[in-house]
Amino acid sequence: MATPQQLQLLAPLSGVLIPMDQVPDPVFANRVIGDGLCIDPTSSALCAPLAGVISNVQASGHAVSITDDHGVQVLLHIGLDTVNLGGQGFTRLVEEGQRVAAGETLIEFDADYIALHARSLMTLMLVVSGEPFTWTAAQTGLVETGQPLLSLTSAHAIREEQVAPTGEVIFSDVLKLPNPNGLHARPAAVFAQAAKVFSAKIYLHKQQAEANAKSLVAIMALQTALGDSVQVSAVGEDAQAAISTLSRLLAEGCGESVTALPVTEPCESVEPEVLTVLRGVCASPGSALGQVMQITEPSLDIKESGAGVKTEQEALTNALIEAQMALQHLRDTAGGSAQEEIFKAHQELLDDPSLLDQAQALIAEGKSAAFAWRAATESTAALFRQSASPLLVERAADLADVCLRVLKLILGLHDPVLTLPHGTILIADQLTPSQTAGLDVTKVLGIVTVGGGATSHVAILARAFALPAICGVPAQVLALANGSTVLLDADRGELQLNPDPLAIEQLQARRELQRLRHQHDHAQATLAACTRDGHYIEVTANVSSLSETEQAMGLGGAGVGLLRSEFLYLDRNHAPTFDEQVSTYSAIAQAVGPSHNLVVRTLDVGGDKPLAYVPMDRETNPFLGLRGIRLCLERPQLLREQFRAILGSVGLTRLHIMLPMVTQISELHLARQMLEEEAQALNLVERPKLGIMIEVPAAALMADVFAPYVDFFSIGTNDLTQYTLAMDRDHPRLASQADSFHPSVLRLIAMTVKGAHAHGKWVGVCGAMASERLAVPLLLGLGVDELSVSVPQIPAIKAAVREVDLLDCKAIAEQVQSLESAEEVREALRLYHEATVDISPVLEN
Repeated sequence: MATPQQLQLLAPLSGVLIPMDQVPDPVFANRVIGDGLCIDPTSSALCAPLAGVISNVQASGHAVSITDDHGVQVLLHIGLDTVNLGGQGFTRLVEEGQRVAAGETLIEFDADYIALHARSLMTLMLVVSGEPFTWTAAQTGLVETGQPLLSLTSAHAIREEQVAPTGEVIFSDVLKLPNPNGLHARPAAVFAQAAKVFSAKIYLHKQQAEANAKSLVAIMALQTALGDSVQVSAVGEDAQAAISTLSRLLAEGCGESVTALPVTEPCESVEPEVLTVLRGVCASPGSALGQVMQITEPSLDIKESGAGVKTEQEALTNALIEAQMALQHLRDTAGGSAQEEIFKAHQELLDDPSLLDQAQALIAEGKSAAFAWRAATESTAALFRQSASPLLVERAADLADVCLRVLKLILGLHDPVLTLPHGTILIADQLTPSQTAGLDVTKVLGIVTVGGGATSHVAILARAFALPAICGVPAQVLALANGSTVLLDADRGELQLNPDPLAIEQLQARRELQRLRHQHDHAQATLAACTRDGHYIEVTANVSSLSETEQAMGLGGAGVGLLRSEFLYLDRNHAPTFDEQVSTYSAIAQAVGPSHNLVVRTLDVGGDKPLAYVPMDRETNPFLGLRGIRLCLERPQLLREQFRAILGSVGLTRLHIMLPMVTQISELHLARQMLEEEAQALNLVERPKLGIMIEVPAAALMADVFAPYVDFFSIGTNDLTQYTLAMDRDHPRLASQADSFHPSVLRLIAMTVKGAHAHGKWVGVCGAMASERLAVPLLLGLGVDELSVSVPQIPAIKAAVREVDLLDCKAIAEQVQSLESAEEVREALRLYHEATVDISPVLEN
């Protein structure tokens, strides 16, 4: 049995101690939420009374909870009825999952504003996990921030495991919360206290999230609001009584004065006229008609205490070895380089010394292997999720996948064989790469997830499998009944519920046409990409490996328009050696051959794509920080070594080097000087071409100034769009608006082409826009000379070039630049396509 832990709680702010009995709020005064203390503050910053992890911080900024490593939970609540201020007067300085030190500032507040607009400024510090405490200072009088006030014994270490209830899980009807501010501290405490009366295991559900109904902190962490749909579930002897009591309590407002909202039926019975279409973001194009199959992960029973350090160390070691072997098998059987690279990255995570050190340290403290591994991975994943970078947030999902794989091996659990009917549309909160890689693609027609993004590994795998997929869908999708018919239109980012016969018929006709077009495009993939009036366009490939390069050339690619060199640097704990770089670049150059272009982009990392082995300060806004050429010029040896390695391919291909994120002429001059010095050191007579990416409006606006000093431009439409529109292209709610077809982006492309052509330089587009068939006449009409596209799209984009006349393209490009929105541009291009493109050759095939 573990020894109880002694813990001191410090004053979270300065002020006057007020007896709890005198707090003018019965929920606090009667210790419904928990026991503790009250301070009438004289300072305006709330500080952590103990070290731990932020387990909940209210969006309004008036309350925050901290959980220490032994399970002690402390709630800090600034003022009375301050939830009604809606965040006014509060400045949050911490986020959920963040580890804080004792004394660290959590929230700053405007004491004068709150005193005028709230019932009271009295601030509560409550021990909500129930541990008893003793005072280490006088219970009244003045206190200073950081002064020790309470001493408590952590009972968490000596609590016995409760026997899990058995029986059928019972769900309440779906209720809409009537509380004006959702279940904040007061109503949440009333609900949790009522739940504790029952022996059943009880959860409160909000969309895809759930909370232990007996935990105040967990309920508050749901961040509920007025009108939110919630359900109560219970399992155990008194489950039905619990459901009845707690449902009524929720409907009545949990002690708050509210206007009751009607109880709704479970989501499975939602009628088509109430909710017919759920919208998300396209992660993989295509469409499908199929039957819903919900995918969920069961909860794991993980004990905290271990069976001995040696036993637990062996359990973790054996599980890590088995996980490595399983991932190697997935790599060996992967159907392409994208899948292989994902599981290689997962293997790197298994070897990460930081994760292993954290887990081993916890095992040495007496924790079980499962508990230690989960704690280590979850703390690291929490740091990833706090990042401003969507890429790092996506990597948190990969870490969760790795964590679950190892946990199941430690616990001796085996994934059940997933029996899927033919025509399945998978629905999940968030699929893991492991789940996606194991799909039977003969039965799965599409994927829909609440989480994830267009850059996630699941999206990459879906595209590799040619499965239509959308992400960022509202959580209502998780309540769809298995077997219900849905129509997934990933191109439009839509999931249609209960589609009508006409919609089904249109989909089937469109899919048949797509199938015939796909066959026709591949049959003619080796033909040149020439417009009907004889204008040649180079269609090249965006690649990240040798295997993708070989595939691209086999599909009729005219070279490589973008080699993402960072694939050599990411998802590893050490930099690639010089010899490794030379070998890789040379192999890719030989695959491209001497008659085609190979455009190598120099290392594009930093801020949003950090390297584990290159120290970089954390940045508030990494997309506007030290990345791309800025980082490389700050660490010139990194760039010089890459230049030397790339120069090893001179003579093997038509070598081009491209600099990312250039915004100033001085950056270009410095990089060219370094390249020249490295070429001279190698005694090279031949020089590669040097160009820059146009990714920021500054570069596009200065294209005519840059043009004399470069050999080419390549437009990265993804970044150019997000910087022009000030919209994160991976934001679930903004991604559909961050559209490269926006007239402002088109004008910048036209400006870039005009500036380049005035000096005899060519312009390519390597962003995702180039891979859209609809964009081909537009980009050609704007004067673009090269389209660098995703490998599978090469035949389709070449075919799209052969379907149009350049003069027509110029006319439509001129027309759409004067439109008002991306939607209008897309609609104009659709009408142009229908009016001018002859599909009879496709149908004849």
